[in-house]
Amino acid sequence: MTPMSDVMVLLLTFFMLTSTFLKPEPVTVNTPMSVSEIKIPEKSVFSILISPQGQVFLDLDNPDDRISVLEKMATDYNISLTEKEKHDFSIATSFGVPMQNFKEFMSLPLEKQNELLPNYGIPTDSLNNQFKGWVQAARDVKGRDMIIAIKADQSTPYTHIKNVMGSLQDLRENRYNLITSLREVSEEERLGNL
Repeated sequence: MTPMSDVMVLLLTFFMLTSTFLKPEPVTVNTPMSVSEIKIPEKSVFSILISPQGQVFLDLDNPDDRISVLEKMATDYNISLTEKEKHDFSIATSFGVPMQNFKEFMSLPLEKQNELLPNYGIPTDSLNNQFKGWVQAARDVKGRDMIIAIKADQSTPYTHIKNVMGSLQDLRENRYNLITSLREVSEEERLGNL
């Protein structure tokens, strides 16, 4: 019995140390299915999440890069940041608050932030397109090796996705990945495609 418990503890320790944790997202999305098996790298990814209602949320993988991008946006919108706000922003899951609400949002407790975040979203309209500012700031910080990944719900109207893609094209960001779920292809479908 002792060797079995040793093996179980070793296995448990191995899985705990080698696993990566998924960050919780502000809204749950069910991605559309595809048969593509191309994997997106885990480094230098700028993630764009589009909710079924068209709200846009962003994420960067590196906390230091998140702080640099936030500082660029704060400079553009004439907002002074505290060290606590920078730190809290760097460890947050995703961001999607208009800059005019940023200070008020960051002053809330974490539980309240997580509760209210799905009600916001980065503005992408033509009069107040803060999304372009975030993308440009991220590109300035991350450089040419930044990979843009768009994840949208399968029920998100195409106009919302097209709006985001149009904003990216305005910035000459013509290379991005669309995240989908893997769909199994039956042998009959595979043979039918040949």
